[in-house]
Amino acid sequence: MNKRMIVYILGKMLGVEGAVLLIPALVSLIYGEKTGAAFVIVGAVLGVIFLIFGRKRPKNTRIYGKEGFVIVGLAWILWSLFGALPFYITGCIPSYIDAFFETVSGFTTTGSTILQEIESLPMGINFWRCLTHWIGGMGVLVFVMMITSLDDENSMPLMRAEMPGPEADKLVPKARQTAKILYGMYFALTAVEVILLMFGGMNLYDALVHSFSTAGTGGFSNRNASVSFYDSAYIDGVITIFMILFGVNFNLYFLLLLKDWKSVLKNEELRAYLGVIAAAIAVITVNILNIYGNVLHAFRYASFQVASVITTTGFYTADYELWPELSKAVLLSIMFIGACAGSTGGGIKVCRFVVLCKSIRQEIRKILHPNAVTVIKLNGKRVGAETLRGINVYFAAYVFILVASVIIVSIDNFDFATSFSGVLTTINNVGPGISKVGPVENFHMFSPLSKIVFSFDMLVGRLEIIPYLLMFSPDLWRRRF
Repeated sequence: MNKRMIVYILGKMLGVEGAVLLIPALVSLIYGEKTGAAFVIVGAVLGVIFLIFGRKRPKNTRIYGKEGFVIVGLAWILWSLFGALPFYITGCIPSYIDAFFETVSGFTTTGSTILQEIESLPMGINFWRCLTHWIGGMGVLVFVMMITSLDDENSMPLMRAEMPGPEADKLVPKARQTAKILYGMYFALTAVEVILLMFGGMNLYDALVHSFSTAGTGGFSNRNASVSFYDSAYIDGVITIFMILFGVNFNLYFLLLLKDWKSVLKNEELRAYLGVIAAAIAVITVNILNIYGNVLHAFRYASFQVASVITTTGFYTADYELWPELSKAVLLSIMFIGACAGSTGGGIKVCRFVVLCKSIRQEIRKILHPNAVTVIKLNGKRVGAETLRGINVYFAAYVFILVASVIIVSIDNFDFATSFSGVLTTINNVGPGISKVGPVENFHMFSPLSKIVFSFDMLVGRLEIIPYLLMFSPDLWRRRF
């Protein structure tokens, strides 16, 4: 375990966070708010940490997969611990545990909140709150890698540890160049959404914060009523489309840039993703038709909520707690599935479900035809035994953490729907759940212990479990590994 290299990379990363905090400080200055001082203070502290730990490169710079997982796991915790300080110092969130929960929810693009009043928050604080979504959407390390030379030699172990999905691929030979390409596409899509939202009547500030949240598939808004505040079919439509777009594997956008339309159209995960969305919208539209009176209104609210839940964004334009049980069951089901691998969305990921379905079909064929040679393929490529084993381990660990978290959270003695959906929505990075954590409710009433569990679940869900399982292994921390 190369501990010096771990400390060096974490020191550089905290230095970057300190620099990023100057952006909301500038927003506070523009709006004449005193709260900007909190961002400067925390940024200065992080600058000192960078000078102490992040400037001198160790002699032994080599790291491997295990160090990559440790760096990623610790980086997300440290960014959240320091990112929570402006909320706490300004008094906008008096409890540090609550501030930590809110920040973890931001960086992991979950969108769950403990805040009951949002519109009274200072502009700088609300900007930082939504900016955490945009940074966390593509990944904290990918963000740092894009703007610094972080560690070109060892960048691939870091990207593999952070990128969502069963496998992480480079778009080009150099990982840093891959990070720049990803963020170039990410920035372009965000900028287009900002412009389109402004055409719909939003001011620049509102368009920026909602685009940050859409891009990161997070769901924070500067409005208490979320997107329903605007009561605009145009704005609903724009955000719906972009939520779905940001839930697509960004590698496919790169293929589009290369004009490889054939590979994109034949992508099995993309077709399954769009198919699930279409089916869910159709079912819910029919199911809520009697509530909204006509097909267009029902389709508008159904499509927005389906896109919000499957991409784990968490915006809402309607209180779906008032919808029929079938609609709520469909939303809860797609909450499990999530978006595509390699997107900014959370959840288990569509490709894992595709492979799981193919594995079940393969087992049935083996029973019926014992001598047949069967191979699982995804997008024309054979799914290796290592990938299959990783998917099985992921599912097993996911269920274990889900059950354990529900048991601990149940100590607060809320109804099962609240406890279960609270854990489900945080581990899948969705945001709102059902019952007392529904779209018009939040997590403020839970105990500090439950909020810590939820924060852990959000981090585990965003980094797809393995980094934190490794960090809890005693073998990892032995001097000789």
